[in-house]
Amino acid sequence: MGIFGRKTTDTAGTAAVATATAVSPDLAALTGDYTIDPAHSTIGFVARHAMVTNVKGSFKDFEGTLRLDGTDPARSTASLDIKMDSIDTGSADRDGHLKSADFFKTDEFPAMTFRSVKAEALGGDDYRITGDLEILGTTKQISIDLEFNGAAKDPFGNERVGFEGKAEILRSEWGLTWNAALETGGVLVSDKIKLNFDISAIRNAG
Repeated sequence: MGIFGRKTTDTAGTAAVATATAVSPDLAALTGDYTIDPAHSTIGFVARHAMVTNVKGSFKDFEGTLRLDGTDPARSTASLDIKMDSIDTGSADRDGHLKSADFFKTDEFPAMTFRSVKAEALGGDDYRITGDLEILGTTKQISIDLEFNGAAKDPFGNERVGFEGKAEILRSEWGLTWNAALETGGVLVSDKIKLNFDISAIRNAG
């Protein structure tokens, strides 16, 4: 069951005559402010390398908040701050290159941020959140498709909600243009980057 409610359609014969949003009491009860739990969340990415394989990485240090509205998805918001120096691809040399002036310039631009501007219910457990992503001082809008994984109280009494999300961006739009040509044609690093989010967030006390 979706966190923001489901869309239902009344039909007369085979024709739809009305569309409404139904919100159940348990969904409305999830309305509130949440803090993302970094210990149980992952922010990752995938880039094509040398035209033949994928390199996966993640950011280990980040913080964020959610404001969920169980009765009106348009009023829900998300905020995320990621420390770029925490990038981890499993290779110290590659991580060092990504932190350098060729890519993220982490000394000059220590953080990547996301601030939502719009939230939508797509039906069922699917949602979309659109917002401003800032990298290297450049801000562009992206949309993240989300699946609501559910809500539960953990053994420590924390009320949690979970989401999985994905998005695709072109890194060149944020000025990340470094590359190297391959002798066989093509380039070393793809322009298209896939972003993946596994989010567990805890409801704030009070």
